[in-house]
Amino acid sequence: MWKRVVLDTRLPHPVERVFPYLADPGRWPEFAPAVAFRQRIGEGTAEVGSRWWAVDRIGPFRVRFADVLESIEPERRVVWHSTSPWNSRVEYLCIAEGRGTRVRADYGGDIAGWLALTALIPGFAWRWILLRDFRGLTRLLDAEDRVSAVGRSSSVLDQPRAARSA
Repeated sequence: MWKRVVLDTRLPHPVERVFPYLADPGRWPEFAPAVAFRQRIGEGTAEVGSRWWAVDRIGPFRVRFADVLESIEPERRVVWHSTSPWNSRVEYLCIAEGRGTRVRADYGGDIAGWLALTALIPGFAWRWILLRDFRGLTRLLDAEDRVSAVGRSSSVLDQPRAARSA
């Protein structure tokens, strides 16, 4: 059953921070709630055609498939193809907006097997579900900022007083 969902969302972090997460499935479990597992198949640098073993959680079920890198324009656009049962394609387009990033995510596929039932979920519910990934990515990047800020402030405090006032 064919399903398409398009999201347009803004993250308060620059493209150079957002894009690496969208371009590396190995990092998706860090922020995407439904992603249980991603592991690169093969060695070397990731390039078009590179594959990742994948497991997603759909309620109490685990769905196994592979993700394939279909296209990449660094810091701008990445396209992923997921094999059966998802039989889907997602394109992430990142556009710098001020200090943040606007992401246009275009998900579409011909969902197979029992997962075809998910195509019956209304579009607004799919958008809410998929936006959780971007909320998770924002929380992750915010946490990195806090850790970085603590590191910067503690390194200043570690300096001798004379060096801090210079």
